[in-house]
Amino acid sequence: MPKIYSSEDVLNAAMERINIAFSHFSHLYLCVSGGKDSSVMLQLCAYVARQRGMKFSIQYIDLEAQYQATIQHIEELRRMTADVVDRFYWCCLPLSLRNAVSVIQPKWICWDRNDQDKWVRDMPDYECVINENNLPEDWTWFYKGMEFEEYTYRFSQWFQKIHGGTVGVGIAIRSNESLNRFNTIINKKKERFQEYGWTTKLRVSDPNCEIYHFYPLYDWRTEDIWGAVSQLDLAFNEIYELMYKNGLSIHQQRLCQPYGDDQRNGLNQFRALEPETWERVVNRVHGVNFGNIYARSSLLGNITSEKPGEMTWQQYTVLLLESLGLYSPELRDHYYRKINTYIQWWATRGFPLEKIPDEADRKLETKKQVPSWRRIARAIEKNDFWLRRLSFAPSKSDVKLLTQLRKQYKNFINFDDAQDKQMRKIITEEEDDGADTML
Repeated sequence: MPKIYSSEDVLNAAMERINIAFSHFSHLYLCVSGGKDSSVMLQLCAYVARQRGMKFSIQYIDLEAQYQATIQHIEELRRMTADVVDRFYWCCLPLSLRNAVSVIQPKWICWDRNDQDKWVRDMPDYECVINENNLPEDWTWFYKGMEFEEYTYRFSQWFQKIHGGTVGVGIAIRSNESLNRFNTIINKKKERFQEYGWTTKLRVSDPNCEIYHFYPLYDWRTEDIWGAVSQLDLAFNEIYELMYKNGLSIHQQRLCQPYGDDQRNGLNQFRALEPETWERVVNRVHGVNFGNIYARSSLLGNITSEKPGEMTWQQYTVLLLESLGLYSPELRDHYYRKINTYIQWWATRGFPLEKIPDEADRKLETKKQVPSWRRIARAIEKNDFWLRRLSFAPSKSDVKLLTQLRKQYKNFINFDDAQDKQMRKIITEEEDDGADTML
């Protein structure tokens, strides 16, 4: 099915849709993220509301690990629309979010009070902020660790319950951003409000639910968004200016969540645009802090880390390996092969895999007389390339791999990080050979 656009220009079409929403829905609230699309939608709605002498509400779900520029823009939007906003819901709640950085911790909970010392930012203290300490009395439906999608559905139902009537929820998705977003709007199974193609009814079991999502910008292109910002002199998130200066085209610019499925791009983007925020982001969630370590030093630099208290040493070993794999799959596989050999060797000596203790007597571990997952994890932490701590000696294949990885990764290992005389000798010989080649 082809995309169907209005016969008029997209700005006038959007203004017409917003006017229809104000005319037919008894109450409106807009979902705002701080991104360019929702920012434009909010400012257009504010313009219409002023013309009509009406008000609407706003919901901003603050996920803690945000650009500082985004927070500043949200504050700017809140101030400049205060005259037409009935209620601004700034939600800082412990929601469960995707963490693609680690299979050990596939989810993380933003604004978790148990991790308050690691929060990326301080909790905002505006009167409009909703957090665990000041939940509305009738929010009995909310619980810590609630999934983001469930929360948005529950909030919509609660909003209709307290306001009554037919509720319109403004969402600034555009169909040309992805096929999924396009399908969200054109899906023929969706129930519409009075057959308006840019609306969909919220699908819940409650027969009294009269909540409709409306998409006033669904047929806009990225060029249309920035055209409106320019021609109408609209406020925008300054992070996009930094993205542009960092070489991203207007079509590549996204407010990436740092721990999403495209986590490396998200983390790298945070690092380039807001290094002061990135410092806190990489230390917030298990597995991410290795991005900080490997980006600052050679890949074989000595890691200073801390085993999460809720993890076993075996789980921590897996976390170290998978985190290292984000930056060098070859090094991860090298460690994995040697650890597998280590496990098989101890299996022949009365310690099959299931009997390897998480930790053993430290003196016996130091003397290498017993296996343990703590020994394995500490060897990886020390980036012991030869894995001498597990009783291995350098082999010809190890030396060959070390040489290969030094050529493949510019920051694989520095001379100062070399672990022994043999490794320093290899590095010195390679550097001398390189110098001779240049001469």
